[in-house]
This record gives sequence, structure tokens and C-alpha cells, in this order.
Amino acid sequence: MIPDLFAEDLLAKPDVLTGLAAHLRAADPWAGSGIDADSRLVLLGMGSSHYANAVAAARLRALGVDAVAELASSDVLPAVRPGTVVVAVSASGGSAETLDAVSRYASRCPVVAMTNVDGSAIAADATHVVPMVAGEERGGVACRSFQHTLALLLDLEARLTGSSAGRAAVADVVERSAVASADLLARRAEWLPRLAELALGPDGTHLVAPARRLSSAFQGALMLREGPRRPAVGCETGDWSHVDVYLTKTTDYRLVLFAGSRWEPALLDWVAKRGTTLTAVGGDVPGAAYALRYVDDDDDDVRLLTEVLVAELVAADAWSAQTA
Repeated sequence: MIPDLFAEDLLAKPDVLTGLAAHLRAADPWAGSGIDADSRLVLLGMGSSHYANAVAAARLRALGVDAVAELASSDVLPAVRPGTVVVAVSASGGSAETLDAVSRYASRCPVVAMTNVDGSAIAADATHVVPMVAGEERGGVACRSFQHTLALLLDLEARLTGSSAGRAAVADVVERSAVASADLLARRAEWLPRLAELALGPDGTHLVAPARRLSSAFQGALMLREGPRRPAVGCETGDWSHVDVYLTKTTDYRLVLFAGSRWEPALLDWVAKRGTTLTAVGGDVPGAAYALRYVDDDDDDVRLLTEVLVAELVAADAWSAQTA
């Protein structure tokens, strides 16, 4: 992993997202996959891939589609039933756990591989391959591929539950996310130093997001661990009051809140009582020491595809500072 190249990967996000929007308008990456509205989907992956899969599966279930997301390393993977289709996600196409799970499913049901590397090992046992088209991530960190996984799974959702107009709307969201990402990048000299100062504390960083965008909290925390090796964890906004609140009493608690949950009032009540250092992203949150807004942050799907860039830029900046 190389910090300067990671930063360059982030700077390329707007252009690469624009390319993905064009790709979605030109072709249906899921055509020929064998997936339809009656399929029983098992989404497999590790790390970033699992974070994206979990949000996608929850959204699909809410719309009536039979879908689950599992860590590929699990010893209790779902049984194959009529209609089962496995969607195996690996940016590198070489995650050992995902390859192992695919090898066990391949002879029993269709396997759709989603990868960012042409000709990668995961395609060998697949019945269909969905390219992430995120470009080479030269920094060695799955950043653009994570974002593209989410976008492609949104496209699958539209295909299963909507119409061609629904797929066109996803392409529009991807393009608007490119604009939102460009806005954050263009203004980073204004917001990044202050937000990083508030978010990076001696006891680590805690990132919180609504369940429907929980991938942002988990991926954001992973970026801080993977790059600058800073302690960081992700949590769901409502669950925070049951599992993370306790640390606000005994640590220099630094909280980055991805806004938009209806369960924020309870969290904010504890934050106010305990004097927690709170930073808000994508909303004007009462009690926040700093609130970062960006273009189109009132659209939840744009938030899903964009907001993690904030944590990624904080991670890239801290990582570069360590190696300077």
C-alpha cells in the first residue's frame, strides 16, 4: 500500500464514476446472469465487499427480494435451494475465503462473480462476470471498487424491482455522486484540516451511519485502520446508544456522524451530556463542532455513494503525514 497513490486513486473518483454512469447507460452488466425477481440471492464477500453486500441485501429484502449477505469465511453458509444464485464479490478477484466459498457453490448453483480485475481467479468457476470498471487502484486500497460495488448492486436492485427507467435513475445517481465527490475534493483545503483535527483523537475515531448506509461507517473505519493504522470502529446510529455510548464516559471520544437517521436524537442527547467531540457529514446536526455539507447531500443514494470519501480523505491525509 502506497499513501500517495491512494490519494491519487481518490482524486480520480469523479472521472471514474462518470465512466461507470456511461457504462450503465450503454449496457446491462447483469444481462445473462440468470438473476431474476424470483432468485434467492446469496451475496458473498470479505471486508469492503461484505459491507457493500450487507447494505444491498437489506435493501433488496425490504423490496421483497430474497437476499442475504454472508462473510465468505463463514462455516454456516446458506444451503442451496431452487432458485439460489450466488453473487461473489472480490475487488482483486483473489480473496482466499471468497474463492473457497465459490468452489463449494459452483457445482450446485449459478455463481456470478463481481471483480475489478480482468481474468482474476474468481471468474474461473463463475457462470457470469460483472466487471466493477473501477480502474486500477494503484494505492493498494479497495476504495473506488467499494463505491462501484455499491453502484452495481443498486443497478441490480433496479433491474429486479423496477424498470429501464429505474436503471436510468441509478446511472443518474452515479453521475450526481461524481459531481458530489468532485465538490468535496475541490473544497478539501477548506474542510479537511478542521474535520481531521476533530475526528482523529488519542483514543481513536468512531464512525456512525444509519442502517441503510451502514457500509459508510464500516468502510470509513476500515480506511483509517488500513492506511494510517489508526484505531477506528463503525456503528449503526440507533445501536450506538446500546453498544458504544459507554465509551463516551471514559475516553476522549471522537464521533463522525453520517447524518440522516431518525435515531439521532438519543445519540445527540448522550453526546451533549458527555461533551463528546462530534463532527457531522451530510447534514446540519445540533451540537456538532463541525458540519460538512456537499452537493446533493439531501439525496440518500448520493450519500451512500459519496460520503465515505470524507473518511477516505482523512485517512489519506493522516497516512501521508506519517510517511512524510
